[in-house]
Amino acid sequence: MKISIMTLFPEVCSAYLDESIIGRARKNGIITVEPVNIRDFTLDKHNRVDDAPYGGGMGMLMQTQPIYDCYEELCRREGRKPHLIYLSPQGKTLTQQRVKELSQLDSIIMLCGHYEGIDERVIEEIVDEEISIGDYVLTGGELPALVLTDAIARMIDGVLPNDEAKSLESHYDGLLEYPQYTRPYEWHSKTVPEVLMSGHHGNIALWRRHKSLERTLLRRPDMLERAELTKEDRAYLEKLKSEGKADGE
Repeated sequence: MKISIMTLFPEVCSAYLDESIIGRARKNGIITVEPVNIRDFTLDKHNRVDDAPYGGGMGMLMQTQPIYDCYEELCRREGRKPHLIYLSPQGKTLTQQRVKELSQLDSIIMLCGHYEGIDERVIEEIVDEEISIGDYVLTGGELPALVLTDAIARMIDGVLPNDEAKSLESHYDGLLEYPQYTRPYEWHSKTVPEVLMSGHHGNIALWRRHKSLERTLLRRPDMLERAELTKEDRAYLEKLKSEGKADGE
């Protein structure tokens, strides 16, 4: 997997990408993530990449030329056209399912907007899809690009220390994750649930599944419509509903 992030602020991206799990995965060659400075491709003698919008209005727009030339260079390096994602509040909201699908691609380019956005013509020319990380507006696309990169990277074999761990996390199977505990056993008069101390793997697994179902029912009931549920899961949910209980209430 290779991800190229087209941005005006590569140092912002590098500061995150050099650290922790993704930093180790990059160092070990499991995944390649390259921030690319759009400003390096401007032909303007003052190094500008933006201008005022036609028709008036607040702010400035990123111009077509540096974005397109940057894109062309990345295509030349790859020897093909990678899938290009524009991080935009107008895009489809990111889901774990889309993350899984994108993790199957060999190469992705992410385009980060800034200022008041990007000239529509270059979006029409090169963008394959627009993705939003939520219904709010940020000052640029760098944070959304890092969110998407992080989510995709976790799906790549070998990135996580324990690949089994990703299948137990919130949203992976359509449910929220169960609560977790570590030492000390007692803290502020609260103790760890006894089942987790039992050493009985079957009981622990069932408790965790039930807690995932409870939390999803309480906090994100909309997710249950899309989750992969067994007959036992559905029976447990009906029991919770009939009793008016969720998440240990």
